[in-house]
Amino acid sequence: MKTSGGSDAAKRRAGESAAEAVDDGDVVGLGTGSTAAHAIRRLGERVDSGLDVRGVATSFASRELAADCGVPLLDLDEAVGTDAPGIDVAIDGADQVAVGGEGDETATGVGPLIKGGGAAHAREKLVDAAADRFLVVADPSKEAPVLDRSVPVEVLPAGRTAVAEAVRAAGGEPVLRRAERKDGPVVTDNGNLVLDCAFGEIDDPDALATTLATTPGVVEHGLFVGLTDEVHVGAEAGVRVARR
Repeated sequence: MKTSGGSDAAKRRAGESAAEAVDDGDVVGLGTGSTAAHAIRRLGERVDSGLDVRGVATSFASRELAADCGVPLLDLDEAVGTDAPGIDVAIDGADQVAVGGEGDETATGVGPLIKGGGAAHAREKLVDAAADRFLVVADPSKEAPVLDRSVPVEVLPAGRTAVAEAVRAAGGEPVLRRAERKDGPVVTDNGNLVLDCAFGEIDDPDALATTLATTPGVVEHGLFVGLTDEVHVGAEAGVRVARR
């Protein structure tokens, strides 16, 4: 269930803007998706010009692109933990960003996210949460006053039915994500399935995130709450940067 919308030029501006925030010597989390791909390509250009960075990929796709672009890579286990360098900054896209209204904590444009259109949200959340700074890259089509897209939920194959029932009990409607160019469901890089769960407008993302996270059989959900430090929104001319 990859998301569409927004021009490639706007996505490129957002991705390149975030890539310019990376400093020499940084370890960088490399997100998944079309907008994050522009950040990876720009980092590759900067590496070619002498920038010293190492990347931590969030998916097979981002690893392959980073390697093609000449960005040196670390495994997540090499980047975090005792005596590890840590992750200085992560750059990742979003399927939807809550911008909220006056008096809302999201009024700055740095609100909760929905991710998982590329079925990489479990690894993305690991990397994004481990980073000292998390930069979201998006085009204006991803902004919304209130989150209302379906929430991707990665589930153990054996737990699919039980998780679907729990989602319905929480007011959602789960749909198993099907592969586009082969028979059968989407299988994540972790070997699991994805339920796309429609809840309508999500007035309390934090509460829903807790409900999903505590449901047996759920590996990870696509609500990213309280993680974002900056949002880089590319437009047809220029980039808007919102900071927490």
